[in-house]
Amino acid sequence: MNSAVMMLENTVRHFPDKTAVRDEWEGLTFQALRERALSIGGGLASKRGERRGILPVVVYLPKSADAVACFVGAMYAGEPYVPVAADIPMLRLQSILKSLRQGHLITCPQLAGNLEGLDLTGFTVHISRELRTLPPDEAGAMARLEEVRDVDPIYIMYTSGSTGTPKGVTIPHRGILDYAHWLEETFHFDEKTVLGNQSAFYFDNSTLDIYTMLYTGAEMVIIPEVLFRFPAKLPEFIEEEGINAVFWVPTVMIAVANSGILAQKAMPGLNKILFCGEAMPNRQLNIWRRDHPGALYANLYGPTEITDVCTYYVVDRPFEDADPLPIGRPCRNMGTVVLTEENTQAAVGETGELCVLGSGLALGYWNAPELTRAAFVQNPLCPDYDQRLYRTGDLAYVAPDGLLMFVGRKDSQIKLRGNRIELGEVEAACKTLPGVENACVLFDAGKEEIVLFAQTGEALVPRKVNLELRKRLPAYMLPGRLVCMEALPQTPNGKIDRVKLKSTF
Repeated sequence: MNSAVMMLENTVRHFPDKTAVRDEWEGLTFQALRERALSIGGGLASKRGERRGILPVVVYLPKSADAVACFVGAMYAGEPYVPVAADIPMLRLQSILKSLRQGHLITCPQLAGNLEGLDLTGFTVHISRELRTLPPDEAGAMARLEEVRDVDPIYIMYTSGSTGTPKGVTIPHRGILDYAHWLEETFHFDEKTVLGNQSAFYFDNSTLDIYTMLYTGAEMVIIPEVLFRFPAKLPEFIEEEGINAVFWVPTVMIAVANSGILAQKAMPGLNKILFCGEAMPNRQLNIWRRDHPGALYANLYGPTEITDVCTYYVVDRPFEDADPLPIGRPCRNMGTVVLTEENTQAAVGETGELCVLGSGLALGYWNAPELTRAAFVQNPLCPDYDQRLYRTGDLAYVAPDGLLMFVGRKDSQIKLRGNRIELGEVEAACKTLPGVENACVLFDAGKEEIVLFAQTGEALVPRKVNLELRKRLPAYMLPGRLVCMEALPQTPNGKIDRVKLKSTF
């Protein structure tokens, strides 16, 4: 397989009439998905003209089955796709287009008006429903796929940049091909799997849902976004739709656990529960395992700069609330290295920067060679030949049993009154406090104090909070300020919105 779209070619032969993906408005069988994607791919290819090089396909659509068809259509056109949110700010979209320089943009009539005023030089704009009415271009697609190599880009996913300019993480086909095979092998996904999709398509966690569906013949159900604002309603939807596997961010799992619904509503079919994107607190994980026993629970880890995840840990024992939850061991064909500040390998139990290498590594940042060279570097432990690794900026250590343990972000280390403090450790302790449903810990550099934002149903007394925290933390690590909130703000990906909280300083 040189292109990930060949996974669909294989699946169509086995399950042509089986539902592949469905949303609130429509469902597509694998055969219908293929035909629609072939039409879209042919329409994109017909507009290439004499332009040279790769022409990325920006998909500016609501989260839907049609958006998935456009991703596959880009593959049939031999081009990488670029997923963006339907509610993306226009200034950010303009930055992405500037970074890409040329390509296609697929949208719908409801969103097309938002493009007025943007500089679309170098881009051809398409309306998705017009593309899908074209005849399927099977012969042209097969000819184009002959030219695709597994090292060519399959998607470009834009993530925040420290300079304020989005960075386009570019993933190759081989990363997805390897990832899909590993997922099937490790979690035994198959044509009977029904995946409940939570992640936005511009968030790399969505690749597990999309490519498990394409590779194994699983069904992908796009859960309506409104349900994630009412977590107590999710179990009912899961049971009604026959969903038996989910891959969610911990914030969603925390909200469901805190709602108390797990003790009231059984989900007998849900047997695989995977999570990734943030640290999962043991308190809420234990609620899930207590009220929904018998399912497989797995903690996955990975930055956007690799093909979704690079390590995993299947939860195989109980954990106390204050225990660290492992991020586990590397996935197949992936490797991890914990480096000290001197670029030597950290000893067992020694905290250092977690670095990743292997087949799932990104090609780099689109049209940003300097940023790519800074983040994707030669492995200092391998001086004899070229071996790239990605410096994640995350801190971790290897436990005596060989499992990787996540500590926190390198940039969340602070120095306060001469003491070096890892805010992730403070945050983990705060999540174990009685009455705290979720927590975020930040540092106010202007006032030189640690701030605890606590999601709680009732006001907390700072003195009592610190008395409780003293059981786990030294005095110099205690928060200097406590902010109680009914709910912590979330990013569109479902993670805690730390930028929004920091803006309150």
